Amino acid sequence: MALPIIETPRYELTLPSADIKIQYRPFIVKEEKVLLMSMENQNSDETLVALKEILRACTFDKVKIEDLPMFDIEYLFLQIRSKSVGEIAKFKVLCPDDKKTFVDVEVDISKIEVQVDDSHTNNIMLDEKRKLGLVMKYPTIDFAKAGLDVNMQDIDKVFEIITSCIDHIYEGEKIYPAKDTTKEELRDFIEKLSQKSFENIKTFFESMPQLRHEIEVENPNTKVKNKIVFKGIQDFFQSASPTVA
Repeated sequence: MALPIIETPRYELTLPSADIKIQYRPFIVKEEKVLLMSMENQNSDETLVALKEILRACTFDKVKIEDLPMFDIEYLFLQIRSKSVGEIAKFKVLCPDDKKTFVDVEVDISKIEVQVDDSHTNNIMLDEKRKLGLVMKYPTIDFAKAGLDVNMQDIDKVFEIITSCIDHIYEGEKIYPAKDTTKEELRDFIEKLSQKSFENIKTFFESMPQLRHEIEVENPNTKVKNKIVFKGIQDFFQSASPTVA
């Protein structure tokens, strides 16, 4: 005898990076189990593969997950999670004032939005006189393997991240698409920039839109109030201590 088919509800959201509406459904038990197992194994590559496959399935194979900016991925994941396991998530956070007391908090993850720095821009002017500049594109989920810290000591990884995120270089009306340029040529271009121009590129990464939520907690032992910041998928998915504001 065939068992009844369970239908999952459909929801709609607008991606933060563009005014594009997409439909999605909650996780099913099997999908969440795969993701949890990969996270328990602490295998970041395995977790990213599982996450991409699950998000692709939950958006009915109509969204190119690998092309989305990381902040779109984070927002999409959080909205799916809120419809899958509940809008109120419980966390155990460490009070930073004594670094030993944990406090239970609840966060309505369905209302968390992507925060955008007012001064952020992906159009970076390098030389005003020549009207020389470059336009950056946002890192995708595949960059999460190497991390997105442009202040890391590994200069080769820093240059790999930067060159991979260049959409095009321009001088006046002339456009030089990155896709038509070799990695070596792009790296050589970046290496010849002034320190100020290079810092402006780093600022693009440091000020990128991000999923962020701030709460205030009071240490029950010391009565000290502290601000706690949740950022990114890891903070919202696990009950680990978020960042101190």
